[in-house]
Amino acid sequence: MTAVAFHVNATDKVAYACRLLRKAASAGSRVLVTGEPALLARLDHDLWAFSALDFVPHCRADAPAELVRRSPIVLASPDHQAAQGLTVRVHLGGPMDASLDGFERVIEVVGQDEQERGDARARWKLYSAMGHPVSHHDIASSGHRHG
Repeated sequence: MTAVAFHVNATDKVAYACRLLRKAASAGSRVLVTGEPALLARLDHDLWAFSALDFVPHCRADAPAELVRRSPIVLASPDHQAAQGLTVRVHLGGPMDASLDGFERVIEVVGQDEQERGDARARWKLYSAMGHPVSHHDIASSGHRHG
């Protein structure tokens, strides 16, 4: 079963995602990042600029197939079907289908908005009902600098 981790209380989901994706790319993971279009546009921009010392290679799902195949980080709408070889999914909000086929791990990054938290609770219940192991990580209490 796919392991699902909820990273909650992110004051700036994009900044947190940048650090998370830098770590994933450094570890050799291949990641599908899903979220609302405006949030993904901001993430795309910030991945180019958030660190003067690091480059986080990434592309959008609608890039040429060869680029998508070679990129460790692929940004896509929540309804996008995963490209082959992407084993981690980072979900930054918005609708998400319940199918986790092909993913070893899913990380849900949840902000502090009550609506967003409610949506995340509903996804938690769904994942649990499907038998996926689910864990909770409170970013605010873990000492992560996030925003």
